[in-house]
Amino acid sequence: MREQFISEPLKPVTASSDTRSMSTGEPGLPGEFKWRKELIRVESVVRRWKETSPCRHGSGEKYVRKHWYEIRTDSGRLMKIYFERQARSRLEVKKRWWLFTIVDS
Repeated sequence: MREQFISEPLKPVTASSDTRSMSTGEPGLPGEFKWRKELIRVESVVRRWKETSPCRHGSGEKYVRKHWYEIRTDSGRLMKIYFERQARSRLEVKKRWWLFTIVDS
């Protein structure tokens, strides 16, 4: 099994989002995403972590930039996906979920 780098946006199926996690400041991880012409269903979350960086205004505080998830899909694939707290540009305001890598089973 080889990890394949993808780096493409995912379109969340918003009706499937986990709204409970949103109350704690986490993004609501959708249970389903659309990628290319495929529907990806999240079977389980293997692990999750956060990527932080210093505040850009010099306060010394840390700011969460990305929420990472390693997920297993209903088709058995292992995927690393992430949610960007701030979109990369105004043109990409809708692109906040990204597929980073895939490991096929």
